[in-house]
Amino acid sequence: MKIKVLIADDHQLFREGLINLLSSSKEIDIIAHADNGKDAYEKAIIYNPDVILMDISMPVMNGEESTRLVKKQNPSIKVIALTMHSDKHYIKTMLEAGVDGYLFKNCTYNQLIEAIKTVVAGEKYLSGDITETLIDDYLNTENSSENKESELTEREMDVLKLYAEGKTTREISEALFVSIKTVGTHRQHIMEKLDIKTTVEMIRYALKKGIISLD
Repeated sequence: MKIKVLIADDHQLFREGLINLLSSSKEIDIIAHADNGKDAYEKAIIYNPDVILMDISMPVMNGEESTRLVKKQNPSIKVIALTMHSDKHYIKTMLEAGVDGYLFKNCTYNQLIEAIKTVVAGEKYLSGDITETLIDDYLNTENSSENKESELTEREMDVLKLYAEGKTTREISEALFVSIKTVGTHRQHIMEKLDIKTTVEMIRYALKKGIISLD
């Protein structure tokens, strides 16, 4: 049985080229196409494709909104973002919207077919370039977090640990032999350096970093 595909892209030349390209495959059946996100959503409900190849930047309704609506209405429809956007913001936004795959428009024919088959099989598909982008972003986030932690003084680390263990400001002042005002100052500096606003966030941070444990 052929895989039913709906193509959503506002660039007519690209859309028609993609239709012609995929029509040459014995495994693909192009059942509909759309030039904006709203049209793509409406046709997805009517034609029930197996896969939607979804552009992101489109008029009337963009690919993110369209994907969210499609997934809400029929989660079984697979959506692959097919775009020129390589920025991590677009990748994260579309993944959060529920896409099953993310592919750049400069991909090869074989990569596109592989992506379609992969998502139909119930798996996610991200091209190697996208995976590298997400990994780099994750590593940069982790390094940024570690740099923030290294900015804390030894006394601030002590205060962070005690707060995370559930100690009150008074208990911390007694344990460290400093005034309550001094503890409050340390607490303010910790929150500013770690960019957190509540004691709950402080506890989460300490758990994540292994400063305290649940044992």
